[in-house]
Amino acid sequence: MKRSFWKILLLSYPLVIGSGAANATSPAVQPPPMSTTLTLTGQEKIDALIASLGAIKNRVTDNGINTVGAVGYAALGGVIVDDAMNDGIITQAELDDYIAAKDLVINHDYETATTAQQLFTQEYQGAMNDLDAAIDLLADASAEILTATGVMETAATADTSPEQTALQGMLGTDEYSIDQAEVDAYNQAVAQVENYAQQAGAFMAAANNADLTASIDSYAQVNNFVVGNYTTITYTQNIDEFVINWDDDGFGSGWQGYLTDDMVSATELFTAGEYVEQYGTMPN
Repeated sequence: MKRSFWKILLLSYPLVIGSGAANATSPAVQPPPMSTTLTLTGQEKIDALIASLGAIKNRVTDNGINTVGAVGYAALGGVIVDDAMNDGIITQAELDDYIAAKDLVINHDYETATTAQQLFTQEYQGAMNDLDAAIDLLADASAEILTATGVMETAATADTSPEQTALQGMLGTDEYSIDQAEVDAYNQAVAQVENYAQQAGAFMAAANNADLTASIDSYAQVNNFVVGNYTTITYTQNIDEFVINWDDDGFGSGWQGYLTDDMVSATELFTAGEYVEQYGTMPN
């Protein structure tokens, strides 16, 4: 019973962390009424999906907490009352809202952005997908390097001839040695993570910058072309500039200096990383 209790506790812990302050009394987030779906924008449909998933996630999170308590009380001889775990049951209405919202999102045309905010949001998602792949490569490259650095412990205690001979043998293996190719792969992976994280952050900041998006939307409207028909977009951090080209329409322009307040220094980056490792969330 003790092993089962800890198993349930460990399984529920990520749910609690992921849900923040969710608890058994937290109100379920309600999506917009489905009767208004004909007038919903694409983003509003996504918001409805998020809200419906949030309601279901709250149920599962509440059940995880209640299950820990139920198993704990069962081990102590506590008798929980009927329906004590009802807060963890997903209702039919919640499932229906999710299915309706999911269908709305699946059937919406998101391919062509009609506003600058949509454009930047799409670019953000693409950069995040690239970042996810880059992190996988960095994890593999880091594992190779860290395995080789494991020889440090042996080296630190190698004060006899047999131990020093054993150390020589370890250093002669691929597993415990670092070569140029491994260093190059690691450094390249670090650079890719930095690049995609920088791009994703810039696109997200841009999507939330009303002055920037309004300027781009106005530029498209005045010149009578669709924002989403752009052919290239680049962001250069050291001059804080977006350059967007609409080659098929014969237009292109740059927008500079909009993200000054969103820059993150190397010190801030490292501090945030330490905070996340300790507390599981970004600092406020």
